[in-house]
Amino acid sequence: MPSIKQPGDVRLARRPTRNGAKEMLIGLQEAAYGAQKLSALFQVLSQQGLSADEILRDVGISVDQILSPATRLSRGQLLAACRNAIALSEDRHTPFQVGASIHLSAYGMYGFAILCCPDFRKAIDFALRYHVLAAPLTTVEFHEQDGLGTWSIEPLTQAVTDPDLYRFITEMQISIQISMMRDRMGPAFTPREIKLSYPKSSRSALPTEELDCDVSFSAQRNQMIFDASWLDGPPLLSNRVTYPKLLEICDDLLAELELKFGLAGKIRLLLVQDIANPPTISAIASSLGIHERSLRRQLHEQGLSFRGLIDELRTILALRYLRTTALSSEDIAAALGFSDTANFRRAFHRWTGTSPSKIKTE
Repeated sequence: MPSIKQPGDVRLARRPTRNGAKEMLIGLQEAAYGAQKLSALFQVLSQQGLSADEILRDVGISVDQILSPATRLSRGQLLAACRNAIALSEDRHTPFQVGASIHLSAYGMYGFAILCCPDFRKAIDFALRYHVLAAPLTTVEFHEQDGLGTWSIEPLTQAVTDPDLYRFITEMQISIQISMMRDRMGPAFTPREIKLSYPKSSRSALPTEELDCDVSFSAQRNQMIFDASWLDGPPLLSNRVTYPKLLEICDDLLAELELKFGLAGKIRLLLVQDIANPPTISAIASSLGIHERSLRRQLHEQGLSFRGLIDELRTILALRYLRTTALSSEDIAAALGFSDTANFRRAFHRWTGTSPSKIKTE
């Protein structure tokens, strides 16, 4: 996952981290993931009395497909289902309930590898390095300092301009992190504090009485904080023989994702190295060892375009700078290669339907 951005560093767009690069390999509309998260969402909403047609409206998938291990869906489809949940559900705890129902066993080899890790810290490191296998709707970071462990969570770019969707995904992911910790450490695991970057809302809420911890709002970042002493407990489910085998399988799964969706991913990686002065499509084609015409054709077959990939990366970086740094619009415009701030603002409004200043003040 991307490391924490430091205010004032406009060079960040040229220095993607390893895990951040992996996240960019898979596009929003590329059907690369199993239906585990959609299945959990569908189950919770069904128990609330909502119909399958309502829950799956505009998702492009059937009930039978949700239950099939062969189903592959995109993160865009997951976002559509989350939007339906927001519009339909009257239960403020729905995102938390969905996350709490997702256990490590649902993630197949990725989940089993986390369960079998030799110790808790290695389990967290593994979860971060292979997070792209879990149909991520967020980036996730972990830090341990001064006796505290901290998960930091930031929803996908596409959720940033929709406050309700942003809250839903954040609270669902926090619940997933808690569920994961309880699967590994036991049901007694309890966070010490949860910090949310948005104001308190009547639309959604974490069940504080169930969590038994403080929840604060309008914080700098979305974080779930716990006593690091939990990481020193005995890993009862670890298996030093099975873990290396599962690690190999997860490496193969990651390689398969990169092979299947690798063209757009490879282009993203080349572009993000210097998004302020991106290479031409001709230069990209030369770097990849294919003809420019073939490159354009393959992108078209995936519903993508070279210009669209550049705009996608600039949107992602602009939103992250606005939300997580103190950079001015002028600095962000320069970092992304715009000749002046006015051009950046017009482009940003075309990408997101809102202004940089509005994102900065939310």
